Amino acid sequence: MNRELLKHVIFDQHEVIRSATIVPRRYHLDPQGNYVITGLRRSGKSTLLYKVARDLVRGGAAWNQIIYINFEDERLAEFTSADFNDILLAQSELSDREGYFFLDEVQNIEGWEKFARRLTDSGRRAYITGSNAKMLSSQIETTLGGRYLVKHVTPYRFDEYLDALGKSRDEAALYSTSGMGALSSAFDSFYTYGGFPESLRYGAPREYVESVYQKVLLGDVVARNSVRNPQAMRVLVKKVAETVHNEASFSSLHGMLKGIGYGLSKAALIEYLGMIQEAYLLFAVKNATAKFVEREGSPKYYFSDNGLLNLFLVNKEPVLLENEIAVAMHDVYGDALCYLKSAKNGIDIDFYVPERGLAVQVAYSLSKSARSREIGNLVKLAKVDDAVNRLVIVTKEDEGDIDVEDAHIEVVPAWKFILRDLCGQPSA
Repeated sequence: MNRELLKHVIFDQHEVIRSATIVPRRYHLDPQGNYVITGLRRSGKSTLLYKVARDLVRGGAAWNQIIYINFEDERLAEFTSADFNDILLAQSELSDREGYFFLDEVQNIEGWEKFARRLTDSGRRAYITGSNAKMLSSQIETTLGGRYLVKHVTPYRFDEYLDALGKSRDEAALYSTSGMGALSSAFDSFYTYGGFPESLRYGAPREYVESVYQKVLLGDVVARNSVRNPQAMRVLVKKVAETVHNEASFSSLHGMLKGIGYGLSKAALIEYLGMIQEAYLLFAVKNATAKFVEREGSPKYYFSDNGLLNLFLVNKEPVLLENEIAVAMHDVYGDALCYLKSAKNGIDIDFYVPERGLAVQVAYSLSKSARSREIGNLVKLAKVDDAVNRLVIVTKEDEGDIDVEDAHIEVVPAWKFILRDLCGQPSA
């Protein structure tokens, strides 16, 4: 690798970092730590590193100590693992002081983890980002040997979205009529178009989200994995979108594709779903295991950002509402978040966190039929599970309290549930 070219890449990136607008995020990075930062493409990983770089300079580091390499720079298209040492040589030519190394979207380079370990073994500070969960595979974690802390970054939560828009979310906003109206209005846009940070700059955020989706699907999934049938994968994502809110077994998804002429084997379908999840487009929520649940059941799939799901929906606000609650709760509880479905007891709970004793139903509105269904399921759960201590129905706008058969149920608008109950908690 031409070291002069590397220097051009580094100093051009310095200009990007200096001019970047940085909205404070909820993530704290230990100043003495080395990090692997993962997450969905365009969720804000690079901007998080920009802040670290600017903080280092503010603390006394010189810009020529900031060795920031964006591996999606087209000038590095021919970069291979054999070229990593040239980064160290370029740094030594730029400064006789220690370098701070930022390797952005490095998952594209095979063998990156060996160089990452060499950096820390030699006492250098390093920050690494990537848009694929394979970066956290057991093999790579073994190579890194515990030398890096892991941070998972998502698109904006609702509180960060409000901060980025400059909208207040203090007590006055939460409780005053005008403030509540403003928050509810902001949530309408948020749960429709999602929380990709850069989408806020666009008058047509849907088009921006579409471009992100195409980049993730065609670049991060299809091209990287040499997918043989990209059209079948496109249709699979669409069919998963149609299952949000419901269980989706491999067999049912396979049948959906077969019914419209896609002869994808079940094994290939399972492999494709794994690739899609590794790129952070989707995550799965499993059925809870409990003494009153007779089977594990098939997972429910949710999209990692509502803007992505909305690309496939028409007039499906209730589905978007449930997906947003899934995203917010999964961000806080991780794999501890379950759903609960038991044919034996007739219980069907949208979201269940056993270790917190929390059960949540999502209903766009508490119409007569929805009211009976959601309340009935929560009451049944309260009767068979002594560990449950909080029952909640999350709605679009309805609010209040319901006491029935010794069960107390809170009814909370989605925006308030997310801000009050989830945004103050650290991510899983």
